[in-house]
Amino acid sequence: MIAGRATDEATRAFAGRSPAAPGHFRPAAGVTLSSLGLGTYLGAEDGATDRGYEECVGIALSSGVNVFDSAINYRGQRSERAIGRALAAAFASGEFRRGEVFVSTKGGYLPHDAEDPRAPRAYIVETFLDSGVAPRADVVRGGHCLAPAYLRDQIARSRRNLGLETIDLYYLHNIETQRAALDAESFTKRLRAAIEVLEDEVSRGAIARWGLATWDGLRAPLEHPEHLSMAEVARLAAEVAGSRHHFEGVQLPVNLAMPEAIAYPSQVAPSGRVAALEAARELGLGAFGSASILQGRLAAPLPEEIEAAFADAPAGAGRALQFARSAPGMTASLVGVSTPGHAREDFALARVAPADPATVLGLFS
Repeated sequence: MIAGRATDEATRAFAGRSPAAPGHFRPAAGVTLSSLGLGTYLGAEDGATDRGYEECVGIALSSGVNVFDSAINYRGQRSERAIGRALAAAFASGEFRRGEVFVSTKGGYLPHDAEDPRAPRAYIVETFLDSGVAPRADVVRGGHCLAPAYLRDQIARSRRNLGLETIDLYYLHNIETQRAALDAESFTKRLRAAIEVLEDEVSRGAIARWGLATWDGLRAPLEHPEHLSMAEVARLAAEVAGSRHHFEGVQLPVNLAMPEAIAYPSQVAPSGRVAALEAARELGLGAFGSASILQGRLAAPLPEEIEAAFADAPAGAGRALQFARSAPGMTASLVGVSTPGHAREDFALARVAPADPATVLGLFS
């Protein structure tokens, strides 16, 4: 297990020697982070994809990207392991240090293990359900669990997969799944118990901070059964751990086809009803955008006004990424890439200054 975590001093040093353009690095969660990050959701559960991700980690670091994101259920735990191997090699080379790199992962779904000989369902049943680690009464929609013992198990497994003593940001993964399956009181009770576990894991040094990684929950209207309130989660965190709680980040889709986090007032913040990215800013949360190029579908030629607004960025995926990373309140836009050639193209955007946030907002006026 590699000791340490991302630190303010080390991440600032990484930014200082990076070839990136001004504005590429931003302060968030007490550290300095690149406006682009490597995601690891897609790809076959095989060695070739593992090797692709490992090479892309090196390309990202050399391009001035220090944000790496995964989840234990991505590619049957292989994505976490690929990141872990790549970072271990980068640190062993002496070119990069643990304190310069920010690693996030997620837990909530019951994951299989693509490297275990058992069938996925057999692995899940025997490892989590029959053992009682994930009590069947706590599992919703066939595969999501927030039980305290289960969360502790998942954090420990992710640390082993990544080879890291401390995970920089640990997300509860798509808890709108639980929100829609339970009445409000039961959901709040489960969420509070999960927060207690997360704060304890911070105190033990297993994670440095925690957050929510969502698909619909933070973008959905207040009236929607899957709606999640950042302010309510912050209130629960303060109840559990006081004002020095460690709820410090959110992840949600932000792209040209899914702009609700920029333009739709789905959250109630101190200033009133606002869009999710603004709510995150007001609450002091790092904001990480997923699906930045919508699994490659936004790499095609874009509408004329988009091409004109972000003409400084490379055509195709570069302009879609420029839109996402330039959104007001965005910390880092994640792009899932396991092909080295595409990684070089995507992360070359680090050498281009982000657009004025007003340019992004102007598309909605």
